[in-house]
Amino acid sequence: MSENNVSRRTMLRNVALAASLGGLPADAAQHVHNAAAEDKKATGVYKPKLFTPHEFTTLASLSETIIPGARAAGAAEFIDLLAAHNDELAAIFTGGIAWLDREMLRRHNTPDYVGAKPGQQTALLDLIAYRKNDSPELGPGIRFFEWARKMAADAYYTSKAGIAELGYKGNAGMTEFKIPREAIDYAMKKSELA
Repeated sequence: MSENNVSRRTMLRNVALAASLGGLPADAAQHVHNAAAEDKKATGVYKPKLFTPHEFTTLASLSETIIPGARAAGAAEFIDLLAAHNDELAAIFTGGIAWLDREMLRRHNTPDYVGAKPGQQTALLDLIAYRKNDSPELGPGIRFFEWARKMAADAYYTSKAGIAELGYKGNAGMTEFKIPREAIDYAMKKSELA
C-alpha cells in the first residue's frame, strides 16, 4: 500500500468522523468528491466501497428524490466513501436502506424501495420526512431519513453542480457592498432604534 493511499484513507476516515458528528467542513467535502472522481476515472464507473449494488442504487435513487440533481452530482458516491470509513454511518445507511425495503414489502408487497412505484416511494418518504410522525413503527425510518437528507444535501451542495446552483463565486474582493433598500427598511421597522 502506497503512502498516498494511507493518507487518503486517513483523510476519508477523519472526514467521515466529522460528518457523523454533524460538522463537515466544505474543504473536507471537496476531498471526498475528489476521491470519488479519482476512483471513477480509472474505470469510468464508480465501484461502491461499502454498499452492495442494490444498496448503492437505492441510495442514488433516494438522494435524487431528496435533491434533484444529486445523482449526477455524486451524492451516492460521496455517502459511500464516508460510510466505508465510519462504522456508525455504515450502520445508519445499511440499516436504513433495509428498513425502506422491509416497509415497501410490508406496505405494498414490492420487493424493495427501488422496485416500488414512484407514488409508493413518495408516500413512504412523506411519512418519514417529519418528526411529528414519530412512532415505534416509523421512528427508525425517520431517524434514517434525517441522515439521508443531511448527507444528500452535504454531498450536493459541496459538489460543482451545487456550488454553481448557490452562485458561490469564491473569495473575491469587492469594491462596494450594497444592502438592498427593502432590507434596510424591514430591519429598521423591526428595530427598537427606529
